[in-house]
Amino acid sequence: MAHRRLANLLQQLLLRDDVAIYRQLLIVLLLCLGLGLIFIGSNQSTPQSKIQTTENCGVEETVVNLQTPVQIAEVIVESGITRTAPNDEATRLTPLPKGTKATVTSIKGDWLRLGYGAWIHRQEMQTLVSNTYPQALVCDISYRKLKDRTEVIFPLGTPVPISVKQSDRIFTLTLHNTTAKNNIVTINNDPIISRIFWQQEKARKVKYTLNLKNTQQWGYKLKYEENKLILTLRHSPFTPTFTPVSGFRGPLSGIKIVLDPGHGGMDSGAKSPEGYLEKDVNLIVTKLLREQLELRGAVVYLTREDDVELSLADRVARINTIEPAIALSIHYNHANTVKSGKQVQGVGTYWYHPQAVGMAKFLQKYMVQNLGRPSDGVRWKNLALARPTIAPSVLLELGYLSHPEELQWIIDPYEQQNLAMVLADGIVEWFSSTR
Repeated sequence: MAHRRLANLLQQLLLRDDVAIYRQLLIVLLLCLGLGLIFIGSNQSTPQSKIQTTENCGVEETVVNLQTPVQIAEVIVESGITRTAPNDEATRLTPLPKGTKATVTSIKGDWLRLGYGAWIHRQEMQTLVSNTYPQALVCDISYRKLKDRTEVIFPLGTPVPISVKQSDRIFTLTLHNTTAKNNIVTINNDPIISRIFWQQEKARKVKYTLNLKNTQQWGYKLKYEENKLILTLRHSPFTPTFTPVSGFRGPLSGIKIVLDPGHGGMDSGAKSPEGYLEKDVNLIVTKLLREQLELRGAVVYLTREDDVELSLADRVARINTIEPAIALSIHYNHANTVKSGKQVQGVGTYWYHPQAVGMAKFLQKYMVQNLGRPSDGVRWKNLALARPTIAPSVLLELGYLSHPEELQWIIDPYEQQNLAMVLADGIVEWFSSTR
């Protein structure tokens, strides 16, 4: 209104003939300059953001169209690896599904820092220029029960970064750059979810907490479909909705298991002083274990059947494609160090996701007790074959090729067969404990 009045006054003054007009014109011009109506030189103008409102979820959402565009990164691989710092040794964060978008706040070498704090390598992203920040408003989430899984659907206008945390009977999903407007989510007779509730932790950050009915979690995956985030939680293989593969009988009837014989081809893995190669022992024991598991009714898949080289990414991809109930990677160890004056020996088990820690502890204890072998412990470790989220996955180190006495146990055909039987029995017992 002030601008309109000044414009009218200026027009009236221009029509007058008296001398005082110049003094009054000067005053009006100074007022116009003060209000920003007149700009002197194009380079002295102040960029202004344009603000518009859009309606989503029944509320008006403010969208800021920036005068100066910002750089946006979009994930172009199936699972973008995020880290706490710009290097390959930094701690991993929750991988980002393909299509995720986030503002780039800084660049260091080949690494991009995203607006919510994580770093990602530029080879997993494509960069875009946008006049708006990638933000989402989520409302009316829904879920659906399928034969062997439950899907929770989050409708988002933009695929935003996510974080996941698992704990005892709880699955937590955090959506960054997001505001929530949700109704109460009612769960009716779902095999695994008892309740879902949410909390707007801070501006543009929403945490969804899923209370689960059982301690054991059987795997999950996250993906974007047309700006909808789909969270898939897998059912126990013993739920009434689970349909085992027909024609199998036994305590593991129809349960799918993936076994990964470590290394292979040019990658021989560890080597004993006598020349025994880890890749060969891995394959022998894995095939023996497959036989024992099949006798107990399981449907078993191997990542490799022969002495071929297979990348870690290909092994993980096979696990994700098969979607087994569990996945085990079979290895043998080597150490040049000693503990308390003795060479290191014993069996060890490694896990990465909390959904696998129960199986790791159970199998470790079962092997040590029933094989009479020393324990090398249960450890958390960032290993590729322990990282799949689609199923509880562990990596087994079944002895040290570098220990002379343990080597004789490792290469003994009778002991290899016994190891396979004990490990298969341990898997049966663990599955029974989760019912």
